[in-house]
Amino acid sequence: MSAQAPTAPAADGALRRDILATLLPGFEGPDAPGWLLGLLRDGLGGVCLFGSNVASPGQLRGLVAALREAGPASVVAIDEEGGDVTRLHVATGSPYPGNALLGRLDDVELTERVARAVGEALASVGITMTFAPDADVNSNAANPVIGVRSFGADPALAARHTAAWTRGVQSTGVAASAKHFPGHGDTAEDSHLALPVVDLPLSELRSRELVPFRAAIEAGTRSIMTSHILLPQLDAELPATLSPRILGGLLRDELGFEGVIVSDALDMRGASGGRGIPEAAVLALAAGCDLLCIGTDVSEETIEAMVAAVARAVADGRLSRARVADAAGRVRALATTAPPVPATAASAAVPAEPAAAEPIVPPEAIARAFDLRTGSLDVLAGRQRIGTVVRVDTVANIAVGSVPWGPFAAEAGASRPSWLSTARVLALADVAPLADPEGLAGPVLVIGKDLHRHAFAVAAVDALRAARDDVVVCDLGWPGEDRAYADVASFGASRVAGAALIATIGQALTGAASAPDRPAVTE
Repeated sequence: MSAQAPTAPAADGALRRDILATLLPGFEGPDAPGWLLGLLRDGLGGVCLFGSNVASPGQLRGLVAALREAGPASVVAIDEEGGDVTRLHVATGSPYPGNALLGRLDDVELTERVARAVGEALASVGITMTFAPDADVNSNAANPVIGVRSFGADPALAARHTAAWTRGVQSTGVAASAKHFPGHGDTAEDSHLALPVVDLPLSELRSRELVPFRAAIEAGTRSIMTSHILLPQLDAELPATLSPRILGGLLRDELGFEGVIVSDALDMRGASGGRGIPEAAVLALAAGCDLLCIGTDVSEETIEAMVAAVARAVADGRLSRARVADAAGRVRALATTAPPVPATAASAAVPAEPAAAEPIVPPEAIARAFDLRTGSLDVLAGRQRIGTVVRVDTVANIAVGSVPWGPFAAEAGASRPSWLSTARVLALADVAPLADPEGLAGPVLVIGKDLHRHAFAVAAVDALRAARDDVVVCDLGWPGEDRAYADVASFGASRVAGAALIATIGQALTGAASAPDRPAVTE
């Protein structure tokens, strides 16, 4: 990402510090670059951490301590949703079930407990803010970026779990940030790559998309993150992140939110496409954003270009000095709520991972939330082993990134091998059709995520089913409406969800082919 600084009058010292206080860049690698530490000393609003910044709990504690020492009035944020989207557990996969599974279990006390565990893990390494919970109502099964990150497709269910998650994480002192306002659930495009359009009237937004955000506000969320989506019936020109009508009129005035409004990353195409990051920063501040998130492909020159663009906008009267000062003040006030910086103890005193080693939700409890097609596991009864596992590898969206997932993550960290260790694992990617479906050792287990959205995966499953009758298809994402490519739908691909799938298939292989008792599910 490159940015050319516009010619602009130099910001005076106070204005420069206020502009810096609204910026939240990331960086690559386990060590903070010198320029970033220097900007933190100058008043930078904070830093957003990503998976590349995490090597070990001890290293992360040291890194965060250095960041907070350089910027005592800054925030240290991270995307830790407690499921498929994880940064703390980038090397192993998350030990938490994730939102969709929690929504299907529909135990708000459990959701609050999981969020508290996430907050305790973050506080133990000094992180002060997490971009969670995901408050989107996933009303579109073809959604490529939300899916299992959502608590569900029912607004009331999503609202009660959004509130519970917010309460849980904030009970540890870590700030929540409900996202992606005003709702990214009814999209079929990824705003990292395009500008999705949600052509809904305000009345429908009020009855569906906004319901969980109202709940988050009532639960006291300290922050709300915006989405880069276009809602033409509210603002036909600007995406939500850049729209005063949506952030000022809807979020501030109608919903009464008084906390910090954080932009989703401004380097995403939905925000800066066609206008550049510096101009997106000006428009976001003018719209009502207080803290501007930027991804990892950033440099000191990018930050200075943003500072210069905002200073010029103030000088030209496009942006008021008071608006910048207000945003800076909200960010600094948020930083004062942070939990204390933990001692950077010797590595021997640091736990193996920044969360409890034992899952807070046992795999057998998670399996109760799975959706099993009637009789789908009968073909496995008494087989004792799986012959072939077809692992369907699809490109993860940018929010999820490259993280070990599902039963493969669970098996890698298990204390003893399961049936997965004796199966032939055949990786299938979008490069060639599945070869020789009839010749594979059976039974055949297909494991992937959002299979119905990928033509090569659908073709492979169709070829297998046409050639043999011992195929079981496991979708660890959000399955299609008709569940045609999900004999087993887990609604999550975290490590602990993968352990639950291993247990479910293991029970079927030993003769317990019936689906486990499951609670009533609202979607």
